[in-house]
Amino acid sequence: MTTPTTLRELSCADDYDPASMPVDKARALIRQFLAPVEAIERVHLRDALGRVLATDIVSPSDVPGHDNSAMDGWAVRFADLAADRDTTLARIGESFAGRPFTRTVGRGEAVRIFTGGVMPAGTDTVVMQERATEAGGDVRIHAGAVTRIGQNRRRAGEDLARGASVFTAGQRLDPAELGMLASLGINEVAVYRRLRVAFFSTGDELRSLGQALGPGEIYDSNRYTLLGMLKRIDCDTIDMGVVRDDRDALERALVTAAGCADVIVTSGGVSVGEADFVKEVLDRLGDVLFWKIAMKPGRPLAYGRIGNAHFFGLPGNPVAVMVTFYEFVRDALHVLQGRRDTSAVPTFKAVLSAPVRKMRGRTEFQRGILARGDDGEWRVAPTGDQGSGILSSMSRANCFMVLPVDVDHLDAAAAVDVQPFEGIV
Repeated sequence: MTTPTTLRELSCADDYDPASMPVDKARALIRQFLAPVEAIERVHLRDALGRVLATDIVSPSDVPGHDNSAMDGWAVRFADLAADRDTTLARIGESFAGRPFTRTVGRGEAVRIFTGGVMPAGTDTVVMQERATEAGGDVRIHAGAVTRIGQNRRRAGEDLARGASVFTAGQRLDPAELGMLASLGINEVAVYRRLRVAFFSTGDELRSLGQALGPGEIYDSNRYTLLGMLKRIDCDTIDMGVVRDDRDALERALVTAAGCADVIVTSGGVSVGEADFVKEVLDRLGDVLFWKIAMKPGRPLAYGRIGNAHFFGLPGNPVAVMVTFYEFVRDALHVLQGRRDTSAVPTFKAVLSAPVRKMRGRTEFQRGILARGDDGEWRVAPTGDQGSGILSSMSRANCFMVLPVDVDHLDAAAAVDVQPFEGIV
């Protein structure tokens, strides 16, 4: 069968198994239905942090714009220097950064120069100040102070040449990129508009902060977790609160969200045994598939489209919300934002400090505490109880231990993949 182009085609594919979807396959299936937002806006550099470039950037000038000194010292003609003895040159002036020496340096002459100072005409080399001695109007260059012509001299265009590619569309603008653009004199950039994400929690037992709790009721923590993760990815957020387990209320919320957002993220209502009307409403409003991912925590997941909005239905357990967001929603949002660095969450190997167990046949994302040992080796220890409702385990942890499908336990000292939280979102 050819590659599905719609969710309905996907659901009919021969190898499509919604009852046991591997993590990597679910990621790949979602990816093929994503495309960046099309709207572009121009923003000032001071407002561009975290935004995604919509056009390529080409250098309008050389950086640096002139040959200059890499250090404080003396600008000289290499040909004037003796190879095997000290050389005395006449000091004829200074070249400061922003205040160059304007004359041409002749034979037997030197100019005091400071870091970033323009190389005076006639000079080709800089002797660091520690390798020379000044006395009266002369400077004595020590034997062997420099060994080649052009030493300690930075060429014009050495960092970037005029017309060179600086950044390409899809580059996220972080502090280093802002500094680079400023060095080119660029004060405005074209970026994709921010992604608009609407989110809400479902459940009759949930109450918002500030409300009194009745019997069996709990405060809704998932919305605040989602808000934090979405803000870290630089999305515009639309908090729609708590939606009751009611067919009409859910339909109104989804219609409203689809009308104002690019993406809808919900927590709760997608697990087996929960209210059947959730699937009924989603089927009526859009094209949504329900999957049981071969993972823990976070087994139930729904993905699809409602109108023009992408829809992610996450589990209701607090830890499962974070895991499924990190493993599926995060990368999807990066694609929709126009980012080109949209690979899966980065992992690296660490050594287990204690044995861990899991069920064979699924990928598990257990919470861990990652630290470098005295020997410089990275080690990771589980945080303890790995229940999907224990949100405190996420606060104590600083990484996920990614335990593969085909194992049921790993002994202490075994190598395991870890995903550090810092840098994920």
